[in-house]
Amino acid sequence: MQKISLFSLIFLIIAAIDSIRNLPATALFGNSLPFFFLLVLFTFLFPVALLSAEFSSRFSEEGGIFHWIRNAFGEEVGLLAIWLQWINTMVWYPTVLSFLAGTAAYLVNPNLAKEPLFLFISTVSLFWLLTWLNFKGLHVSAKINTICCIIGTLFPMLLLSFLGFIWVIRGEPLQLTFSLDGLISGISTPTSWASLIVIVASFLGMELSGVHIKEIDHPQKNFPKAMGISVAILTTTMLFGALSIALVIPSSEIRLVDGTMQSFRHIFSAFHLSPLVPLLAFLIMIGTFGGMINWLISPAKGLLQASEKGFLPHWLAVKNRHGIPVRILVMQAILVTFFSLCLVLMPSINGFYWFLMALSTGLYMLMYVLLFAAALKLRRPSREMSSFQFPKGTRRLSCWLGLGGAFLTIGVGFIPPEGIDVGTPFGYALEIALGNILLIAPVPFLWYYKKKMGRR
Repeated sequence: MQKISLFSLIFLIIAAIDSIRNLPATALFGNSLPFFFLLVLFTFLFPVALLSAEFSSRFSEEGGIFHWIRNAFGEEVGLLAIWLQWINTMVWYPTVLSFLAGTAAYLVNPNLAKEPLFLFISTVSLFWLLTWLNFKGLHVSAKINTICCIIGTLFPMLLLSFLGFIWVIRGEPLQLTFSLDGLISGISTPTSWASLIVIVASFLGMELSGVHIKEIDHPQKNFPKAMGISVAILTTTMLFGALSIALVIPSSEIRLVDGTMQSFRHIFSAFHLSPLVPLLAFLIMIGTFGGMINWLISPAKGLLQASEKGFLPHWLAVKNRHGIPVRILVMQAILVTFFSLCLVLMPSINGFYWFLMALSTGLYMLMYVLLFAAALKLRRPSREMSSFQFPKGTRRLSCWLGLGGAFLTIGVGFIPPEGIDVGTPFGYALEIALGNILLIAPVPFLWYYKKKMGRR
C-alpha cells in the first residue's frame, strides 16, 4: 500500500484546519483580536499539537482518538471520545458547506448567499458529492486535498494578507485602530468572550490525521514534524488574514457566510481588480471542497474502530476494496442533510451559522477534555516509548492550560454573540444545552449494546 508522505501529511493537516471561511467571524474581535488569538494559541493550539505529536509517536500501531483515550481510560471512554469527535462534525458540516455555497453564489448571483433554500440545496448536494469521492480511498483523497489546499486555501489567504498590507500602505480608510483602551473594552465585555469560540473553532482538528497512522510513511518521525510545520503556517495565515478583513470591513457589516468574498470584493474594487472576484471565488471553493476530505473520512474511520470493538452493529463496519467504511459515510450524509434543515429554521443565516458552530465546538471541547485528562493519567513517556518529547517541564503545564482553555470555551459557548440574531439569551443557552444532551445521549445505549451482544 502506498504511504502518505510528509509533504502530503502537512497539507492534510493544514487543509483540515486552515480555512478562509473562519476569517470573517474571527475578524469580529476587532481591537482585541491579537489578545484572543494569543490566548487560544497557548491554551489550545500548542497543547493539542504537542499531545497529538506525542501520542502518534507513542502509539504508532493504532492511532486516533479512540485508541489514544482507550489506553488511558478503557474502551467505553474511548467510544465517548470518538463519538464526540464524530457527532460534532455532523453539526459542523452545514456551516462549512453553507460557506462554500455562499462563495459559489458570487459566480452566479451574490444575493443567493442570503437565500436559505439555495444554501440548503447546495449544502446537501455538495456533501453527497464529497461522500462519493471518499469512496475512492485515502490515497486518492490525499492527492486531491494537497492540490486544493495549495491553490484554494493558502494562495487566497496569503493574497488577502498581502492586499490588507497594501491597503494600509496606500492610506485607505481603516476600520480598526489598536489602542490600550480598545483592548480593555474588548476583553471586558462577556459578548466579546463569547466570540472566543470562533478562534478555537478555527484550530479544531490537529489530532485528526492520527487515525491514518498506519498509512503514513515513518509516522513516529513524520507526524511530529508535520505538526510543527502546520502550526507555523496556520498561525501566520489565520492571524494576518483575519486582521486584513477587520481593517477593511466595519465589524457591524461583516457577514459570516460570505464575509470573505465580501472583503475581497471591497478590496478588489478599490484596486480596480473587480473582474478577478469570480476567479478568486472559484479558487476558494476548490480549497474549501478539498479541505473537507480529511474531516469527512477521519472521524468515520475512528467510528469504524469503535465498531470493530463491538460498540456498533457489524453491518456498519463494512468496508469497500479501498478500506473505506462506506455505510458509515452514507449514515453521515443522511445526518448532515437533517442538520442542514436548520438553515430554514433559524431566525437568520448568521444565526444558523453561529448556533451550529457554537454547538459543534462545545462538543469537540468535551473530547479535548478527555484527551488532556488521558495525557495526565498516562504521564510522560520514556524515550523508548516515544521519539517525540515535550520540552522539559512543559507537559503537565500544557495539559492544564489545555483543560482550562477547553472548559472556558465550553462556558462561553452558552453566551449569545453580540450583533447576531440567535433569539433570546435564555432560549439560545437552552438550545445549546439541549443540543449537547441530545447529541451525547446515544453513547450509553452503545455501551449497553456492546454488553448485551457480549453476553450472547
